[in-house]
Amino acid sequence: MLKAINTKILLAILAALTAIGGALTYQRHEAAKAAAAAAKAAAILQQQQKEAEERKAEDEAFRQRVEADKKKHNSAAAHEGKTWRKYIP
Repeated sequence: MLKAINTKILLAILAALTAIGGALTYQRHEAAKAAAAAAKAAAILQQQQKEAEERKAEDEAFRQRVEADKKKHNSAAAHEGKTWRKYIP
């Protein structure tokens, strides 16, 4: 009788240890999944930041070209009026 009680206690302890081991394994698996998701999100964020910087550089270069074109065209227009005033047909 005592041996049967000891066996039942041992089985209960074994079941509890198995449940704890399963829970730890599940927790490690979930932590690994979360770490992988965080790494993926970080990579995506880094790529987006890189693209934003490239876009900003392209926009700045375009603005500079537009400003240079404005100055070039405005300077020609500024001198045009003077030449027509002095023109005698």
